[in-house]
Amino acid sequence: MSTVLELREVGKRYPGQPPVDALRSVSLRIEAGELLAIVGQSGSGKSTLLHVMGTLERPTSGEARIDGVEVSSMSDRQLSGLRAWRLGFVFQQFFLLDGLPVLDNVANGLLYRALPARERRGRAARALERIGLGHRLGHLPNQLSGGERQRVAIARAIVGEPAVVLADEPTGNLDTASGAAIVALLRQLNEEGTTIAVITHNQEIATSLPRQVELRDGMIVRDTVGS
Repeated sequence: MSTVLELREVGKRYPGQPPVDALRSVSLRIEAGELLAIVGQSGSGKSTLLHVMGTLERPTSGEARIDGVEVSSMSDRQLSGLRAWRLGFVFQQFFLLDGLPVLDNVANGLLYRALPARERRGRAARALERIGLGHRLGHLPNQLSGGERQRVAIARAIVGEPAVVLADEPTGNLDTASGAAIVALLRQLNEEGTTIAVITHNQEIATSLPRQVELRDGMIVRDTVGS
């Protein structure tokens, strides 16, 4: 099994009086095919960890690797390319463009790939079929339910077949039934081979997943891998 994301003794300090250590010597390894929850209360460091894992922020100390590539020395342009090819993101907010049909919202996830529009749209259609919205390709986001819009966001995250999908509070804006359906979808995608890390404060969601990594005060205090 290959390692798709690895953090080695990562720290993240924000300047101030006093400075804030949002992450403290965090080491984490995610293997291909895993489904895990990164859980913690507000202020535990989850958002900072997500940003470092997703190369949206650089660590102050330590090392971050995506698919074996150490990213701290990469330029912003190189990091943008890495995110486009190797990472998928799902957020609490759907971030869909209201004036674009669902198909084109998903196809936009491939803009950095320099693929012809026809190929982007073909891959987007297949991704939407995969998550159960093949019958909604021409709909606008405001014609969909919240749960369907989150499915579209998930399709956009997986359309490029990334090494790992980072899902940040993916059920946070949904009712209980829709949230449960999204968790079930993430499980299904994982069973089909997609590596997924779910960042959440919801203990019920976290304990339903095969691996839980718990953060507190910027440190990993529990990791159930191998247990």
